[in-house]
Amino acid sequence: MKRIESKYVFLILVGIIYLILFIVNPIIFKSSLSYFLNLLVKIVPIFFLVFVLMGIMNYFFTSKFVAKHLGEKGIKKWIFVIIGGILSTGAIYMWYPFLADLKDKGLNYGLISCFLYNRAIKIPLLPFMVFYFSLKYVIVLGIIMIFVSVIQGIIINKLMEVK
Repeated sequence: MKRIESKYVFLILVGIIYLILFIVNPIIFKSSLSYFLNLLVKIVPIFFLVFVLMGIMNYFFTSKFVAKHLGEKGIKKWIFVIIGGILSTGAIYMWYPFLADLKDKGLNYGLISCFLYNRAIKIPLLPFMVFYFSLKYVIVLGIIMIFVSVIQGIIINKLMEVK
């Protein structure tokens, strides 16, 4: 008998619990199954949209595109850094060498902090936030976070000039 992979153990345990619940109390089982299916119907379309958008972004946002837009002046650079922070994925420590490289090429501390601040807005997690809080809350929170990230970037630029 082959050993069961650890990633399937949780799935098997949940299946066993549901089977026991079905035998012991079918009404609670049906209620739980109904809740799960309703949750699935609400979340799956949003996840599909998120994955399609992420795929499109990964296709169009190449390193050449990033270098070109970070060289622009004014508000375009801020908008690009905000969008980049929101769309960035992976562990934060993996971004530090890249950001240090960009700093050496002229990116200021304010833009770097704005990028890092906007990493807190995670597109794959937005469906969960909408489900638990509301779309209105998520939109207001997102706008405030973006606005504050720019203020923070401006303050950091001013403080770094003082040194």
